[in-house]
Amino acid sequence: MIEQACWSIIERAREGSEDDEQTAERVLELLREASLEQIEAFERGRARLMERSYTWALWGAAYLINGGCSDDGFDYFRGWLLTQGREVFEAALADPDSLAAIVDDEVECEAILYAAYQAYEEKTGGGFDGIRMDYSNLGEGWDFDDGDEMRRRYPLLWAKFGYERDDDEDEDEADDED
Repeated sequence: MIEQACWSIIERAREGSEDDEQTAERVLELLREASLEQIEAFERGRARLMERSYTWALWGAAYLINGGCSDDGFDYFRGWLLTQGREVFEAALADPDSLAAIVDDEVECEAILYAAYQAYEEKTGGGFDGIRMDYSNLGEGWDFDDGDEMRRRYPLLWAKFGYERDDDEDEDEADDED
């Protein structure tokens, strides 16, 4: 399976890592030791996982957790999600609200997104062509600023992060009244 090359390296990188940034650094170290074919296989797997995780459901969770989420921010959020390992990743795809059990603050990891490119360039002096990604899996969207909708879709994440958004909206409304 195309994703296995990616997961294999990520799982090895997670051993002894204390956080997502350390995991990403370790991924880069492992890729530096890998063959060009292994680097390319990792990147194909990473690209496939990024495609699979490009959904409105996961984007809504990222929006709640991070207090907003741009296109790039969603990429970095999914990079962080990769560093959490296969089990957390698959659980989040099945039910993004499951992230409430492991997240306490904003989360992003940009470094893992470029690890294969960096290792490849260091080995060859040049880059390899990017892999085209198909983002047609997004699904039907909704307004992430609709508190009632977000509360309904993500009860656990809303309990952890949504109350701040409600407080901010109440403050905005009070400011508008002044």
